Amino acid sequence: MKPVVSTGKAYFCTILSAFAIVILSVIGYLFKTGHESMMGSVNDPEDGDAVAHTIFGAVFVYMAFFAFCGSQVYLIQKQNRIKL
Repeated sequence: MKPVVSTGKAYFCTILSAFAIVILSVIGYLFKTGHESMMGSVNDPEDGDAVAHTIFGAVFVYMAFFAFCGSQVYLIQKQNRIKL
């Protein structure tokens, strides 16, 4: 197979997706448990479980990005080894 995106874009997307997965997972966990830093103010949402559910949906989207971009990095590296 041939890579769809360039090398720089594939690496950037993979790294960005990894950070997003970690950060959003922590934020979702804090909402799910009703942590005071997320649910303790008057302006914060009342239903932390619904917010956590939405955030975890975004985590799954970033997991798909991570898988796609990671496969692009793999294909690029495989293609470069064949040329050498």
